[in-house]
Amino acid sequence: MSDSSSLPPVRLHSEARLARDALAAPLLSRAARLARWAGPATRVGAGGELVDEQLPEAAGVLGLTGDDAAALASEAWRVAVDTGLVETADEEEGTVTQGEDLALLTSGAPQDVLGFWLGALDVVLADASVPDLGDLVDAMGEEGEIDLSSLDWDPDAESAFLDGVLGNLYLLTVGEDALGEVSVPLPALAASVILPDDMGEPTDDVLEQVSDAMMRLDDQFRLLEPIGLVEFQPVDEALMAEAAEESAPADDMDVTRYGVVRLTPLGLFGLRARLIEAGFSAPAVGELTDKGADTLLDGTAGFPPTAAQAEIEQWLARREPLPAAQELLSAARGADANAPLRRLHCQQALALVGAQAEPALRDVLDDAELGGLARVWLSERGAPDVPPPSETMVFWLTIDTVAAQLAAEGNSAELQSLVEGLAQQHSGFFDMAWRVDHPAAPDVLEAMGRLHPDKKVAKEARKAAFKARSQQGA
Repeated sequence: MSDSSSLPPVRLHSEARLARDALAAPLLSRAARLARWAGPATRVGAGGELVDEQLPEAAGVLGLTGDDAAALASEAWRVAVDTGLVETADEEEGTVTQGEDLALLTSGAPQDVLGFWLGALDVVLADASVPDLGDLVDAMGEEGEIDLSSLDWDPDAESAFLDGVLGNLYLLTVGEDALGEVSVPLPALAASVILPDDMGEPTDDVLEQVSDAMMRLDDQFRLLEPIGLVEFQPVDEALMAEAAEESAPADDMDVTRYGVVRLTPLGLFGLRARLIEAGFSAPAVGELTDKGADTLLDGTAGFPPTAAQAEIEQWLARREPLPAAQELLSAARGADANAPLRRLHCQQALALVGAQAEPALRDVLDDAELGGLARVWLSERGAPDVPPPSETMVFWLTIDTVAAQLAAEGNSAELQSLVEGLAQQHSGFFDMAWRVDHPAAPDVLEAMGRLHPDKKVAKEARKAAFKARSQQGA
């Protein structure tokens, strides 16, 4: 996935709802509580960390108990410091003060809250790429220094690995046109960044790499869940013991025991923000509502059907039916390569417009490019006095429709069925089609030649394509 790639559109919750989710994320919530707790008696070390003596009190403020209480309090404090909720007042004395922006977290606009959450997410992602504490202790020298070379750890590679995993998780989620409702088994996610696209049967070495990656992700997603990025079901610890003893039959294995991760709606928002920052085009449904109809029709050209309809519905909701229809029809004109797809999306958009738009459709009945779709719209609504189309208009609309389907779906099974139906219904179809004054006629006829299963019909289509191209060349 290159940074110039355009990703599928994502459907996001409203900023207000996402801000509520951010405030409810356990880690950010704890960071805010510790920031409000911090006072003159609070003491920190040289790196801004809470001194050990105050960790029990901080854990108590957060209502944390158990062996992990101090570590969880320390993590929350670090987020508070790194996001500016707490600031160092005097480095020598080790005193702190509440950050000036703390009030924005509770009383600011949703964008302010989400900005803080994105900052906290950066902190957690950085932590997730660091070796675990046990490995760091093993690498520590006699004087407390850490020998990174002994860890077999490359910070850039670890960060790139996690970014790749999260990028694939984002693609798997938006590819289903879902609001963070796609659960992905951890082995599948690990394999998506380890296995080459063209690999057949994976080797034992590759499977071992996938297994190692899966266990790394198990640790990392445990860290990422408290910030609200994902919902995560960890790897079943008993599974590891069973695997060591080779006592579990593979065909009886529940795949969820290997871990399952789901990107939350807040996580979708966060990863999209990071992808955009990295230079990707990551559209969101609703971004085109304040744009013109030309931008709407071009912008939704690559959208999946549900996302395109949602975008168009939001665009129409902000406009009166008649001027909206007029603007859509005007934007649908053109002889460029994208024009057929624009007209297809225009037709889909007009299907959502009420009877108030009828005057706009009647105004274009004599238009060579729009007259056909105008007749379809009026006829479907039972409008009176709709003039029948000329044969030339029928064939022009047919070529335009096939060209739009080619641009939208390529050589799909649906398009093949359409091509077969056209050739079957009109015995002289190809003899008429090559004469149509449509810039896409040669390409459409060539595609029909590729797609039609009957060799004789396919040959007729190719001959017609040659005639059409010769005619346009002349």
